Amino acid sequence: MALQFGTDGIRGVANTQLSPEVALALGRAAVEVLGGDLFVIGADTRRSGPMIEGALTAGICSAGADVESLGTVPTPAVAWASADRQAPAAMISASHNPFIDNGIKLFAPGGRKLSDDLESRIEKRYLELLQRPPDADGDADGGPRGSGRAGPTTAVGTRRPSDGVDGWVDLITGSVAPGALRGARLVIDCANGAASELGPEPFRRLGAEVVVIGDRPDGCNINDGFGSTDTAALQAKVVAAGAMAGLALDGDADRLIAVDERGLVVDGDRVLAILAANWAATGRLRNDTVVVTVMTNLGFHRAMDELGITVRSTAVGDRNVLAALDEHNLSLGGEQSGHVICRDLASTGDGILTAVQLLDVVLRSQRPFSELADGVMDRVPQVLENVRLARREADAASALADQVVETEAAFGPDGRVLVRASGTEPLLRIMVEHIDAEVAQRACDRLVDAAKQLFGVE
Repeated sequence: MALQFGTDGIRGVANTQLSPEVALALGRAAVEVLGGDLFVIGADTRRSGPMIEGALTAGICSAGADVESLGTVPTPAVAWASADRQAPAAMISASHNPFIDNGIKLFAPGGRKLSDDLESRIEKRYLELLQRPPDADGDADGGPRGSGRAGPTTAVGTRRPSDGVDGWVDLITGSVAPGALRGARLVIDCANGAASELGPEPFRRLGAEVVVIGDRPDGCNINDGFGSTDTAALQAKVVAAGAMAGLALDGDADRLIAVDERGLVVDGDRVLAILAANWAATGRLRNDTVVVTVMTNLGFHRAMDELGITVRSTAVGDRNVLAALDEHNLSLGGEQSGHVICRDLASTGDGILTAVQLLDVVLRSQRPFSELADGVMDRVPQVLENVRLARREADAASALADQVVETEAAFGPDGRVLVRASGTEPLLRIMVEHIDAEVAQRACDRLVDAAKQLFGVE
């Protein structure tokens, strides 16, 4: 079965699910729908990256567009280049997944994630091309499609710009005062991923003393024992180095999980809460409103309410957060997983930009990071369990609807339940929050057992 779009592009096992044929068809379909004479591509450090980039490039060029290859760069750098060139773009990455997986994230001209309409049109055309490749005249049906391109030309090719994404680094360092991080000792975990080379640079330019881990990619070790989904090495290093903070990026560096000076994790909810509270106090939080997803902890909502900050919730995915930010003309939003969008500065989540903004707030407060993180919100106990399914099922959550209603009725205002199908993996995610951790765990266990019985999994 062909890969379909999930929460963030397409993703699957490289060279089986995400094959060169898939990448080629997707590249051609993207140009037919998005148009333009130039397409920007970046990639993370996975061994499968060059294979997929080659096939994607072939598809793009076959539809009549040139390709600008940025090499190994973070996803937010690709989004910046897309905005800078006003060209569509693709990032080859499976984010926090293990190296065996890979993916393709697409950006519309201007560096924005695709709208539902554009995504649907590209997916439809790409599936058509997989079933029936174009003929020698450039189209499966013998005529131009999508943007009206007539098919192959001899004028297309690949180029690598000399200045790459220097402007992206400049944007990050220019978002705070010169020397804003002077004297700060930091540990940065690059997840052996896309930020391994560029990631530490903005912090050094701003005066920080930087210790770097997870910056030795070998094609197979991305997110392996490092990064935002495995912070143990970072936590230990922060304490050993006497650092004021640790910063864990994921494989493509569009998310951030922080660690305070005690070696304790500060997740995306707390990072966002610190920024929202400071921005509201300084007049930077537009309309005194912040955007989050349904996964955001109940404690965040309570903390924002006490500060007089309005919270808007969306479905999971930074694409949905961005859409809400733009629809309501807002400046800050994010996810518990560490995707934070500073909309006045970027069009997508950027772990490095978020880290710089966070550290600037911490240093200007003249308080320990831990004090700021502990004081900004009281986290309501949250239990999250994943039930692996035989295959991805978009409507799997509906099977537990009755149990969810019954559980929430018993909780009243003291808790909530969220059951949703993963947009990228064959998983059913079950999240339960309650002011009593034991109550939350028991309720989650019951829902997990019910899901396993319904779907016949062990």
